[in-house]
Amino acid sequence: MTTRIKILISIVLISLGVACRLLPHAWNFTPIIAIAMFAGVYLGRRYAVLLPVITMLLGDLFIGFYEWKLMLIVYLSFILIGLAAVLIKKHKSAETILAGSIIAAVLFFLATNWAVWQFSPWYAKTWVGLIECYTLALPFFRNTLMSSVFYSGVLFGAYEAVQFLAYRKKLSFAPEKGK
Repeated sequence: MTTRIKILISIVLISLGVACRLLPHAWNFTPIIAIAMFAGVYLGRRYAVLLPVITMLLGDLFIGFYEWKLMLIVYLSFILIGLAAVLIKKHKSAETILAGSIIAAVLFFLATNWAVWQFSPWYAKTWVGLIECYTLALPFFRNTLMSSVFYSGVLFGAYEAVQFLAYRKKLSFAPEKGK
């Protein structure tokens, strides 16, 4: 894939991510995990780090910034997800993408809610407080998981469909052998 195509895809993904964060949506139902994974699988390590960070920063410029320690964990979670997705590249299949999107949602849930427990005054700094934090976050996890699987299916499916159609078109224009 050429750099020009990677930049074009990046612009589309960032625009999608920012728009989905700014338009009304269910809590935690955004394509950021899927964007990080897509970038890791198809665009490379640099894009896997930059795309989710740029998308989040642009969205946060409009939505507003919050506690820097929490933001750091959120951003680092997306970076880790994108970098882990680079490993999927060699074993890419519908199953690994589905498993990756589920694991990514779990990682995001565990990391970000640990940060909420650790850095906010809302929960006692005990095991009971941590369990309470995770328990109260379960509705958000449902949306994170659903959006991760949904948007991964959309992004990866659309890209593979375009690749397949381009391949078929290329074959249909190939000269016949022997003529």
